[in-house]
Amino acid sequence: MIREREIGAHPGDEMQIEEAEAKEVDSYRFLNRPTKKMVQTWIDMETSREFPREIPWTPLSQPLAESTIALITSAGLALKTDRPFDQEGERRNPWWGDPSYRVLPQDVTEEDVKLYHLHIHPRIAEQDLNTFFPVQRLLELEASGEIGRSAANHYSFMGYILQPQLLLEESTPAIIRQMKQDGVNLVVLVPG
Repeated sequence: MIREREIGAHPGDEMQIEEAEAKEVDSYRFLNRPTKKMVQTWIDMETSREFPREIPWTPLSQPLAESTIALITSAGLALKTDRPFDQEGERRNPWWGDPSYRVLPQDVTEEDVKLYHLHIHPRIAEQDLNTFFPVQRLLELEASGEIGRSAANHYSFMGYILQPQLLLEESTPAIIRQMKQDGVNLVVLVPG
């Protein structure tokens, strides 16, 4: 416990400090009880010694200044002119997420896209696209010579897919094929 004399606070501040220390954030408060239990079990499996998993790592094969870089975001962004991600399917079945993906060009702006993700407030992307899709920062790195170039196309899918079979078997190979065609040799994954 922090005492007034230890931090030089004014008399009476100790109670506010103790109250602040006692507050706890419940990341699961919107989940029903069975879902909360399942998510906690997954987290426990990932962090336990019985389920160790190596982190995949591939060293760079060439300098960043010679690399073509693509972004992949899980924020569920799509061009306003493109097919939206299926939020109704997720509303009907919270265990399901749209396994498809969308292609976003390197010159995309906040005015060009819409966020289709039930777990993210769309205003964030409307105010600053770089929060979930830092393509403007990537173009700045290209202009400064820090990277070779931004890929012509970048990719978005809807995160929180608890049944990822179609994402892994169909969407991921299609994204990889397109990136190879574009000469991409480095990918930045941007969580949504």
